[in-house]
Amino acid sequence: MGWYMKRRIAVSQKLEKADFIIKNVRVADVFNLRWKKASIVIADGHIIAIDENNEFEAIETMDGKGQYAIPGLIDAHIHIESSMLTPYEFSRILLPHGITTVITDPHEIANVSGKDGLRFMIEDAKRAKMDILYMLPSSVPGTVFENAGAILTAEDLAEFIEEPTVLGLAEVMDYPAVLNGEDHILNKIKLAQANNMKIDGHASGLNADQILGYRAAGIETDHECVTAHEAMNRIEQGMYVLIREGSAAKNLKALIPAINAANARRFAFCTDDKHLDELIEEGSINHSVAMAIEEGLAPLQAIQIATLNAAECYQLNNKGALTSGFIADIILVEDVAKMNVSAVFKNGQLVAKDGVMCEAPANTTELKHSIVHSVQIPTIDKSQLAIPFKYGNVANVIEIMPDQITTKKKVAHVDVQNGVFIPCIEKDYLKLAVVERHHHLGNIGVAIVHGCGLKEGAVATTIAHDSHNAIVVGTNDDDMIKALEALQEMQGGLVIVRNGEVIASLSLPIAGLMTNEPADMVVPKLEEIHEAIHKIHPTLSYHFFLTLSFLSLPVIPELKLTDTGLFDVVQFKHIDTEVSV
Repeated sequence: MGWYMKRRIAVSQKLEKADFIIKNVRVADVFNLRWKKASIVIADGHIIAIDENNEFEAIETMDGKGQYAIPGLIDAHIHIESSMLTPYEFSRILLPHGITTVITDPHEIANVSGKDGLRFMIEDAKRAKMDILYMLPSSVPGTVFENAGAILTAEDLAEFIEEPTVLGLAEVMDYPAVLNGEDHILNKIKLAQANNMKIDGHASGLNADQILGYRAAGIETDHECVTAHEAMNRIEQGMYVLIREGSAAKNLKALIPAINAANARRFAFCTDDKHLDELIEEGSINHSVAMAIEEGLAPLQAIQIATLNAAECYQLNNKGALTSGFIADIILVEDVAKMNVSAVFKNGQLVAKDGVMCEAPANTTELKHSIVHSVQIPTIDKSQLAIPFKYGNVANVIEIMPDQITTKKKVAHVDVQNGVFIPCIEKDYLKLAVVERHHHLGNIGVAIVHGCGLKEGAVATTIAHDSHNAIVVGTNDDDMIKALEALQEMQGGLVIVRNGEVIASLSLPIAGLMTNEPADMVVPKLEEIHEAIHKIHPTLSYHFFLTLSFLSLPVIPELKLTDTGLFDVVQFKHIDTEVSV
């Protein structure tokens, strides 16, 4: 370390040549929100100077041809598992889009495979050129109202505190436990605080008074804002607002109006959950920057939010800016408004050019048997999927909100024959089931869902936040059962069934969440999935699988389904499907 420091000092004083200079670029000054026409001087992976007068020499130079030089982009909150790729493969998809750092919460795989899953994610990420930094999962399981594959206590998390890539405690979702002062969650919060670490929040639907309780517990961020009013309240109470633009939850347009000159430094961008096809096509934070600019945000302000703000939020003191002493994470962009990235430098080394990684892929990480054999779906018959009615045909129904992970609680008249619910395609009342798949418990939750729009068949997946039991929606029981059988056979993934036949599937054997195949092999299978789902839903206009995967998350309003039954998130208790009138 001392040798590197001496050398950097020598280069800064022009006593030695730099390793590399990127000449003739317009450099983003994210501290003063201005552009500088200059060269970027790099040594030992760090920026030595922003040279406006061509005073420095280097062993190697590159002509930036007047492009814009921007700090490497930072995703402030993402679940890598939602990409369906391993951390290493995930990095190879997003680095060419200019994302050089992500802060990730591996609670998806932790809810399936516990400490083994968490260890796999941390170790696999070490192979990546991207900086993949971790927040330790706070909610495994998410609530006591469902059955996950594992339980992680504060003592379990303490084993990972010394990992250099661990930054703090991930999104605290069980807000009743926080507000009630329950020890199991407060012990995790105290663990983070004792180690001077960050604590992320998950304040979906919480009012200002409830946010007071979150702040009293030391929770510092929220990525669940869906209105500008909510965002302003979080900012007023001293939190960072992470503006989410993912596949299922798209909140950027609604939140941009909350940003002004006085509060802009308290915002960052995140994706939370985004599927592989959209990551490949759009990227992630680069897409958010371009959208924010299109919505009227000043380009340098959008860049500051995507870089310096996120770095400061997570105490990454040498990231997020292009200036002396900072790590040389740099992207070159031809048109800031479009965020078309032409080159990506990580630690001063060119890692991607014109959308392609410069380095060939490495070998895969070895996986434990338990991680790739995690799906235990029981044999199911139609009687277990029945939804009985005793008094009439009035039901509590889950109503889907396209492009959101929230739902509405709908009370409606549904079709009932011989005392059981019958799906109705014309009125779009279909059957939803969540099947416990971790411990052979035999739990099956069933409910009625409106807004899916399927015209035939069934769709199923083992990606079902956050406990990741098997979830299936269908127009008939036979296709639903066939879809569940297919999930068991391939040890998790995505499956579409029509008339008793699997018409498309994607195997995800790593905890039922991810594939160990490279992205270029997965993309054609995803295309087959999308083609197949349009066969049974010709007018589909939202991300079906991501929306489906959140219908089982009982911490997002208003109505969800777990393996233990229909759950009213507002009342925070189970309710019956039938409404007795």
